[in-house]
Amino acid sequence: MLLEVFLLLGSVIIYFLFYKKKEETLPFKEGWWGKGQKPDAEEDTTIRPFKVEATEEELSDLYRRLDQARFTEPLEDSCFHYGTNSVYLKKVVSYWKNQFNWKKQVEILNKYPQFKTKIQGIDIHFVHVKPPRLPEGQSAKPLLMVHGWPGSFYEFYKIIPLLTDPASHGLSDEHVFEVICPSIPGYGFSEAPHKKDFNSVSAASVFYELMLRLGFNEFYTQGGDWGWLICTNLAQIAPNHVKGLHLNLASVSNMGFTQLLSILLGRYLPGLFGFQDEDVRRMFPFLKKGVYKILMESGYAHIQATKPDTVGCGLNDSPVGLAAYILEKFSTWTDPEFCSLEDGGLERKFNLDDLLTNIMIYWVSGCIVSSMRFYKENLQKGIGTQKHERLTVQVPTGIASFPNEIMHTPQAWAQKKYTNIVSFHFMTRGGHFAALEEPELLAEDILQFVGKVEKEQLWRKKE
Repeated sequence: MLLEVFLLLGSVIIYFLFYKKKEETLPFKEGWWGKGQKPDAEEDTTIRPFKVEATEEELSDLYRRLDQARFTEPLEDSCFHYGTNSVYLKKVVSYWKNQFNWKKQVEILNKYPQFKTKIQGIDIHFVHVKPPRLPEGQSAKPLLMVHGWPGSFYEFYKIIPLLTDPASHGLSDEHVFEVICPSIPGYGFSEAPHKKDFNSVSAASVFYELMLRLGFNEFYTQGGDWGWLICTNLAQIAPNHVKGLHLNLASVSNMGFTQLLSILLGRYLPGLFGFQDEDVRRMFPFLKKGVYKILMESGYAHIQATKPDTVGCGLNDSPVGLAAYILEKFSTWTDPEFCSLEDGGLERKFNLDDLLTNIMIYWVSGCIVSSMRFYKENLQKGIGTQKHERLTVQVPTGIASFPNEIMHTPQAWAQKKYTNIVSFHFMTRGGHFAALEEPELLAEDILQFVGKVEKEQLWRKKE
């Protein structure tokens, strides 16, 4: 009997020392996403320079399609409540045809060095920007920045100089970054996976391989939208390599009893659930600001998580349809009140050149269908069913919580997933597309987060 007790205790100890510890890390996902069977030959790991090009053929085809666009008259006084208002859309199309200069925007895209390299069978596109100067005795800190949908690597073009040359933009140069902005496979100029099941863990594994290939054994990561999940997964896969994780969107899919109870009582007993006054302001009444808001804004996600190719075929064939689909998101996700404006408030925070450049990246690469498939790959098995959703993130985490984000996640909820939150700030303004809309605010938050991690030595590589 005594021997059996010792064996049982020994088994429990071994489980907690080894098995449980192993479960804290998400397995690296080795895949082959190229066409056909994986070849026997070693993959070519060459990093090749890349430039965006504008051809007369693609411009002629674009203008022909714009000229042949059919518009539906909007309902009176509907503004953006029914989606993109076609009265304003006509103005966008007119600007697109007569004033927007794609060749000039291509020069802007090419002002930062771009590259491609083959990883797991597909070409991965990325922007790689090194600091123009470094303070004496300093080295640049590698920072991987990942976009989402319906954005692109171009979202980061306004924040890149603030991070690679902060002193020239009135920011502290205590920390200077070397920025790597890849296109998610199936987005922009990264090749689309040719096989099913390429999800956020797949993308995280590919980007981990990319960073190692570039010679970065230790690095920071930053993301919002899908970038939030990809960077989160990367921190779960390689906690010994990710020095810090900065997010401008954080979401928790596995809600415990306390979190569910806080939805009912948090408005009246905020302190009991760790809510701050700003949490209460952003979350309640929860039926209106939580449930109803998500229902109003998630129709696209249901389509894309079930039958993305159906609607995608239409968008890939019509530049006006593509613009209408994407512009609606840049309106409502920037500020929900913009739906009450006939122009969707789009030019209050962005300019048409930036908005159309992002749309053109989708159009010329023909990536809208493959970008939408990413929803199906991540959501088709159901929310809360994936291993990464059950695992915590233990690397130092910073969260910039923007007031107009689609769904607010209080720190008390985020802490359940991200167990080492060292920086959580309520941002004074801004919405979903933070890097493009409020680059200075986001850059400042990234800089202070990294400063805290470095100064307090919150990250140390485990042996």
